[in-house]
Amino acid sequence: MKNRREFLIKSALGVGGLALAPSWLQGAPAIIKSFNKPNSLINGVQVGCITYSFRSMPDQSAEATLKYVVDSGLSAIELMGDPAESFAGKPVNNVNMRDLNPLRNKQRKGEELTAEEKAKLADLNAQIESYSKEVAEWRSKVGTAPFEKMRKMYKDAGVSIYAFKPSAFGRNASDEEIAYGMTAAKALGATHVTLEHPSNDEHTLRLGKLGDKYNMSVGYHGHEQETFTFWDTALAQSKSNGLNLDAGHYIAAGNTDLIPLIEKQHNRILSMHTKDRTTPANGKGNLPWGTGDTPIPELLKLIAKNKYKFPATIELEYKIPEGSDAVKEVQRCVEFCEKALT
Repeated sequence: MKNRREFLIKSALGVGGLALAPSWLQGAPAIIKSFNKPNSLINGVQVGCITYSFRSMPDQSAEATLKYVVDSGLSAIELMGDPAESFAGKPVNNVNMRDLNPLRNKQRKGEELTAEEKAKLADLNAQIESYSKEVAEWRSKVGTAPFEKMRKMYKDAGVSIYAFKPSAFGRNASDEEIAYGMTAAKALGATHVTLEHPSNDEHTLRLGKLGDKYNMSVGYHGHEQETFTFWDTALAQSKSNGLNLDAGHYIAAGNTDLIPLIEKQHNRILSMHTKDRTTPANGKGNLPWGTGDTPIPELLKLIAKNKYKFPATIELEYKIPEGSDAVKEVQRCVEFCEKALT
C-alpha cells in the first residue's frame, strides 16, 4: 500500500527534483532519508517477521537476508543467529547435518540403529562436539563491533532488529556463552532474545538472572505444548523472562483461550509469532493466511485497540505454492495484516 505522501514525493522527484517538490518536502532531509524504505508499522501495530521465514531462499547471508526483508515490505524483524554470526565471522560448520539429523531423530523415537548407523552417529556427534567448542571459543573473542556494523547496515536500509535468536542459550551453554548472546543482541539493537522453552525450571531461572544482569529480556517460544499457564514459572522467576508466544501453535494445541491469555499477559509478551494453523479437530494444518483457524485479524485488531507494544511476527511455515517463493509469500502475509488493520 502506498500512502499519499510517498506518492507525492515520487511525483515531485520524478518531475523536477526538489525544486518542484511541495513546500513540506523542501528542506526536509528526514523525509528524503526515509524515502523508499519499508514501513510495516500499521495502525500502531509493528508487523515484523522471523528471518527463519526465508530459510528456503538460496542465500542465507546477512546481506541477502536484508534484501528479502526489504523486498517483503518489512521494517522490523526477529533475526535468526546464522546471518548475524556468519557476518561476524563464525567458523563454518562442516558437519554433514543431513546425515546427522535423521539418525538423531531415529534414536529419539526409540528406533533400533544398525551397528553401522551407531558408528556413524558416534562419529558425527564427536564432530559436532568439536565444532561446538570451536564456536564457543570464537564467541568468547568476537566482541560487539561486527554486530554493531550489521545493525547500522540494517538501520540504513530502514530495518530494525527487535529480537535475536542464536543457538547460545541451551542448557549446556556456559554463562559466558549466554552472556555473549545477550551482548550481541544488544549490539544489534534487540530488546529481547528468543529461544525454545527448555522445559527446565533451573535453566529458565538461570537465563532470567543473566537477563537481569545484562539488561536483556528473554522470550520463551512454545509449540503445541503451550497452555494458559505454560510460562507461569519462568515469569515468576524473573522480570526479564517473558513470552515469545506462538499464536498458531496455541490454536493447533487445542486451546480456546488465546485472546484471554494475551489480555492477561500482554505486558510480558515480548513478541508473538503469527501463523494460520487449524485446530486438532481440523487436522492441525499450517495453511495460507485466512484459510486456517487462527483468528489473525482479531489478534491484530486487539493489539491496535489496546495499544499493546509487542510486535506481531510473521512466521512463514505453510507450504510455498509452485511458482512462488518465501519473499512473495511473506509479502502476502504483510498485505493480509494491512487489510486487517486499515
